[in-house]
Amino acid sequence: MIFDRLKRFLIVLEGTEQDGPAAFSPGQAVSGRVVLELAAAARFGALRLRAMGAARVHWTESRSAGSSTAYTQSYSDQVEFLSHRDTLMAPPDNGEATVLQAGRHEFPFTFQLPETLATSFEGKHGSVRYWVKAKLHRPWSTVKKAKKEFTVIEPIDINTPALLAPQAGAKEKLARAWYCNRGQVSVTAKIDRKGYTPGEVIPIFAEIDNCTSRTVVPKAAIIQTQTFIARGTKKQKKSVVTSIAGDPIPAGKREVWHGRALKIPPVGPSILQCRIIQVEYSLKVCVDIPGTSKLLLELPLVIGTIPLHPFGSRTSSVSSQYSVNLDWLSTIPEQLEAPPEYSAVVSSPEAEQSLAPPCRSELGDILEGPFFAYIQEFRFRPPPLYSEVDPNPTSDSIRPRCMTC
Repeated sequence: MIFDRLKRFLIVLEGTEQDGPAAFSPGQAVSGRVVLELAAAARFGALRLRAMGAARVHWTESRSAGSSTAYTQSYSDQVEFLSHRDTLMAPPDNGEATVLQAGRHEFPFTFQLPETLATSFEGKHGSVRYWVKAKLHRPWSTVKKAKKEFTVIEPIDINTPALLAPQAGAKEKLARAWYCNRGQVSVTAKIDRKGYTPGEVIPIFAEIDNCTSRTVVPKAAIIQTQTFIARGTKKQKKSVVTSIAGDPIPAGKREVWHGRALKIPPVGPSILQCRIIQVEYSLKVCVDIPGTSKLLLELPLVIGTIPLHPFGSRTSSVSSQYSVNLDWLSTIPEQLEAPPEYSAVVSSPEAEQSLAPPCRSELGDILEGPFFAYIQEFRFRPPPLYSEVDPNPTSDSIRPRCMTC
């Protein structure tokens, strides 16, 4: 048999090891080679290559139609991002097979990625995958296949005005028990910007006022929301990426966070431009109130790939576009404690509720206080206008000094 003589048949992408991960950016050229190692001479028909990339979603929901009838509704959709075909070894025009001698044979290939691609992703109800597949043909024999997956990372530069803007919000809640008002809990929170990259620390500035008769506990967590869309229906999965807990706040007391640190673990970047899959992040400040539902304040986050410029320049995206942070692709280090379940941070009635960030009109005078003071840009005063008249003339009462004395 021909494949008894085939010792190795694999795809190697340029710049990576044989079994190592390969990461590319949209618009980049992907180069590699198909490697054949033969123990003896063999005859082949053709060697064809295909590069593919697509987003797929699928899930099922059980529905009842009456007391005894039930059926399962299936939801599926697909978006194709990449489709490239190439023939690396074609059979001769006379229709005979090509004879390859024993040894190592390499067939190079290259193709260009489209300018717009979604970041590779693996979720519960969908995925975004990219791969290269090679097929080795021989008359009257089965087709031998080799496949190599690769990662695509859509650059997200956080050095943009929208992602450098501070995020702030305020919320309050009445604590009720047995239809009695037990007081009010309020929280105001602010972070210095909207965009971050994995490994960065988010300093949280917050004030929690406990005007109830019970002790409350503040918490903060980064929430990842995966949204899958098919046939006009959405399926969401929320999970806690990381969290911290503050000190209990006694009744009638106030707690102030002066930049409480919350580190972002290695997570995938946000996916915002795909039609059927979206990955979004948010910072939720939660206050556990005994006897009533939690008080939640949500601030939107965008997890990017290009880190903040050292000088915080808004024009640094051009110079830093080739410094994509790939640390999140590495193996996640061991953690002392796994993040809590989403239900531990958000109560179930509010888990399905979409919380939008408050607009400026809703915040009232909160943004005007010293806690939410804006940092103004330094501006240089313009030079004075040129004039032939001396703006500081010498007074007549002052005797001019003799320069020869």
